[in-house]
Amino acid sequence: MLYYAEMNSYLGKITLVSDETHLKEVWIEGQKGISIDNCKLEITPILTQAIDWLERYFSNQRPNSKELSILLEGSPFQLFIWEELCNIPYGEVTTYKALAEKAASRFHKKRMSAQAVGGAVGKNPISIIIPCHRVIGSNGALVGYQGGLNLKIQLLKHEGVSLGEIV
Repeated sequence: MLYYAEMNSYLGKITLVSDETHLKEVWIEGQKGISIDNCKLEITPILTQAIDWLERYFSNQRPNSKELSILLEGSPFQLFIWEELCNIPYGEVTTYKALAEKAASRFHKKRMSAQAVGGAVGKNPISIIIPCHRVIGSNGALVGYQGGLNLKIQLLKHEGVSLGEIV
């Protein structure tokens, strides 16, 4: 059985989905998520923890994604990229190219394309908590965000990232 809860934030409505023990999805209004038609509206303990996590994040308390029990389903490549996203410190950014270099090393390949990384980043099912908004283009440009660049800018500004050199 899947459960869902919703919370309001200055970014809009945030929907969270879990099973009995693991957070499975988080998305902001305007982003794609699974249909909640077959989910039960119920605040489970893990959803309560995730809502608390987000409230602390929005209060600049810098919670760690590893505090939550998250169940990710994806290819080994996607899982690796999503784990790497969790290693990007609050208020800092990395590039698709840097992630591609780490992935190439991890999977014993000569090189990996930044576009492949972008595809995995774009399929991140746990928005904000797994901070895909902290990935930028190698030239410093803000590129790609499932919720739109305005949302990415708001999240980076919230974390104190200087956008003068990025935008």
